[in-house]
Amino acid sequence: MGRAEDFRDLLTTGEMEVIGRMPNSSNATLLVEVTGGDAPLRAVYKPLKGERPLWDFPPGLFKREIAAYELSHALGWDQVPLTVRRDGRFGEGSVQMFVDFVETDHYFSLHETREDLHDDLRRMALFDIIANNTDRKGGHVLLGTDGRVWGIDHGVCFSDDFKLRTVIWEFGGEAVPGAMLEDVERLAAAVPSGVTDLLSDVENDAMAERIDWILDNRVFPVPGSRYEYPWPLI
Repeated sequence: MGRAEDFRDLLTTGEMEVIGRMPNSSNATLLVEVTGGDAPLRAVYKPLKGERPLWDFPPGLFKREIAAYELSHALGWDQVPLTVRRDGRFGEGSVQMFVDFVETDHYFSLHETREDLHDDLRRMALFDIIANNTDRKGGHVLLGTDGRVWGIDHGVCFSDDFKLRTVIWEFGGEAVPGAMLEDVERLAAAVPSGVTDLLSDVENDAMAERIDWILDNRVFPVPGSRYEYPWPLI
């Protein structure tokens, strides 16, 4: 399979058939098959109509899924599968390329057994600060069968109220590697409209403050309380 962006048109305009509902999801999360290209493409469809109302996020969580992809792509890290906005059987929502992954692995197993992937996990930790991810469970970190580390489930990101909740704290207190800081500096100079147009002005201002925090402090943060961990952890 080629670069993810090569599949944007197919994911956006192809015929989309619902195969079934993904398990263990609080909102409607549907496995679909998209056809119209050389081969069918599996994807995950999250329609607005299937969202459970939240007191601290407005309707339209699917837009945050798209913004998360665009943010990761803008950083050059591409750890979020290609995600687009489109209509489907149940109306407007996000559609994300399905990642074939190793079902026995998650953040904790990867951190413990795959030191060669630690920089990928560090990037994900920085991404979660910038995106203000309030629900980075261990099971939201996947090892693809392509050998890459992927992050999924970003519907509760980008709040203007800083409330990072994540399992990725093992790098706390470490200096952020210089190459990663350079990527963040490039982002700070110009956050793309693919991200900012999906968020409110106050959310964009808060994201800019989080980016500045990383560039000013140049270290990974440490948790201040147990409330900065999600539950369940996986």
